[in-house]
Amino acid sequence: MGIHGQDWASYQSDEPSLAGLDFVFTKITEGLGYTNPRWVRQRDHAKRHGLVWGAYHYPHMANDPEREADFFLDQAAWQPGDILVLDWEGYDNANAGVSKARQRAYKEDWLRYVKGRMPGHRVGMYCNADYWRNVDTTSYCGDFLWIATAGRRAGDPGIKAGWMFHQYDDNPVDKDYCPLPSREDLRAWALGSPEDDMPLSQADLDAVATAVWRHTETNAATGRPVDMGAVMAWMDKVHNNQTDAVARHIAATQAAVNALAAQLGQQHGVDTDTVVAAVRQAIADAVINVDIHVTGTPTPTG
Repeated sequence: MGIHGQDWASYQSDEPSLAGLDFVFTKITEGLGYTNPRWVRQRDHAKRHGLVWGAYHYPHMANDPEREADFFLDQAAWQPGDILVLDWEGYDNANAGVSKARQRAYKEDWLRYVKGRMPGHRVGMYCNADYWRNVDTTSYCGDFLWIATAGRRAGDPGIKAGWMFHQYDDNPVDKDYCPLPSREDLRAWALGSPEDDMPLSQADLDAVATAVWRHTETNAATGRPVDMGAVMAWMDKVHNNQTDAVARHIAATQAAVNALAAQLGQQHGVDTDTVVAAVRQAIADAVINVDIHVTGTPTPTG
C-alpha cells in the first residue's frame, strides 16, 4: 500500500516521465534571486495528467525569511490543493556560515509566515534525518514532515516522528513515497484542514497497534458499550446537513485513517483492514474530537 512521486528541479526535463507516479514536487525558487526556469512547464505537465502537485523553496538562511517566502509565493497563482514546502537544509556555500541557531529560527519563521499568508494550503517542511535529529530542536514542521533518508526502504525512514512523505532514493532522480493508499486520498488530504490529520508519531502508531490486539466493542474510558447506531446517526446528520467544507473534513479524516493503517502495516506487519477497522472504532469512541483517545459516546444534537 502507498503511492509514489518524485521531486524535480532544473536538472530534470520540462516533461519527465510520469510512469508510476501520483504526485510531484517542483523546485520553484532559491534565496532571493533564483527561479527554476523549468518549473511552470514541469507543474503543468504533472497537473495535465492529474497528479497532485506541490512546490518547494530552497533557502539562503542569512536572508530575511519573510522576504524569501514572499519571493517564493509571488511566483505562482496558487490553486486549491497545491502543497507548499520549505526545503530545509544548508550544506551549500550560501548557508555554510549561517549558525544552526539562525537556521532553526529561519525555519520556524518561514513556515509560520507562509501559513499565515496561505492558510488554506498544506505548508510543510522537507529535511533529511541529519537535520531532523541534530539541527532541529522543536520538532515544528508546519502541517507535515517530508523526511529524506536515501537508501532506506520506501516507507521506512527510520525516525519516530510522524511524517507524510519519505524521500527514499536519489538516483537518478529523487524518489518519494506517501503512505496514503491512493492519489484520491492524497488529493483529499491536500484539500483538507491540517487540524484534521496531523502526522502521527511512533507513540501514536504503537498505541493503535496495542488497540488492535485488545480491540473490543466497549468504550475503554467508560466501560460502557459503544452505541454505534448513535454514532452513525450523528455522522449522517453531519454529512447531510453541513457544508462542503465539512465533507472535505470527513474525506481528509478518512485519508488520515488510511495513512495510519499503511504506516502501521509497514512498521508492524499488521493487516491494514484490521487496523482501519480498529481506528474507525477508536474514532467512533471519540467522534466529536476525532481523536485516538477514547472519551465517550456522542449524543446527536439539533
